[in-house]
Amino acid sequence: MPDLPRSMTAAVTTRHGGPETIEIRHDWPVPGPRKGEVLIRVTAAGVNNTDLWSRQGSYGTTADPDAVVGWQGVPLEFPRIQGGDIAGVVVAVGDTADEQWLGRRVIVDPAAEYCDGYPSAIVGSEVDGGFAEYHVSRIPRVHDVTDSALSDEQLACLPIAYATALAMVERAECRAGERVLVTGASGGVGLAATQIVASRDCNVIALTSPGKEAAVSQCGADEVVVRGRDRLEDLPEVAAVLDVVGGDEFPTIFGRLGDGGRFATVGAIAGPLVTLDLRRLYLRNRRLIGSTMHTPELFADMVELARTGEVDPLVASTYPLTEIAAAQARFERKDFVGKLILLPAEG
Repeated sequence: MPDLPRSMTAAVTTRHGGPETIEIRHDWPVPGPRKGEVLIRVTAAGVNNTDLWSRQGSYGTTADPDAVVGWQGVPLEFPRIQGGDIAGVVVAVGDTADEQWLGRRVIVDPAAEYCDGYPSAIVGSEVDGGFAEYHVSRIPRVHDVTDSALSDEQLACLPIAYATALAMVERAECRAGERVLVTGASGGVGLAATQIVASRDCNVIALTSPGKEAAVSQCGADEVVVRGRDRLEDLPEVAAVLDVVGGDEFPTIFGRLGDGGRFATVGAIAGPLVTLDLRRLYLRNRRLIGSTMHTPELFADMVELARTGEVDPLVASTYPLTEIAAAQARFERKDFVGKLILLPAEG
């Protein structure tokens, strides 16, 4: 195995709060892999809403929606290296029996642990993530994508957004020939969902912001609806809605479901509290489905999409890791289509 540095550059989050809580450290210890683990040199790491909400402690609890906590309802443990989207190359192993992993190009399942098939610990939340030059992962969470034609930056778009989108598509049972409405279609999960349901020969209606129509259309949308310009009430009825937005538009969008329609939600970027007339739910046999991330099997299915080239992730911009504050500020502005990617080897 090659000689490795003892320290690395890492973006270290020190407490809940704003971007000022992130410290760029050039003296952070390089983690050492134990038996059953590998050390990955991170070549690209995606920026997600999860990173911001976890840093801000924006998940709340049932008892207190304004509580400053992580997604599990308790504060994160600090210091923490965030970043759940990791692409890189294996440079060390914890056991000589695993040396076949050396030099392999990989992505990491952002679910560090599962309980009853669902994520119970998240990379970048309960364990350190990819906003650093090196990352240690357990081998069952590492997936070989050496033969993928996608760039490292494209691979870093996949773990959270595409696995989350694929799980939502599966749970909403989207089938060929159905009309499917995707909200937030220019963001990471929304764009991934658009590509996935389009690849399944669904008729895709994509809801997005002004100025992003062309990019969303090129990613597979059959029809693009512009928020603030087009009347949502005039949309045709759909068999399924894949929603990442929530907020005030929820009742109108829910109303576009046909009889027996499925509404799957994975996010609430426009607000977590919504209005629902339960009569519109049960009288028309509609289903409301909550979907958080993926199962191990679904993640493996998503990796296969990367290997075969059935998806083509769109990278909006790349930033050196040292410019994480600028990348996250742009993420909050939402003035792009696709994913923002941090490059730990730069800067």
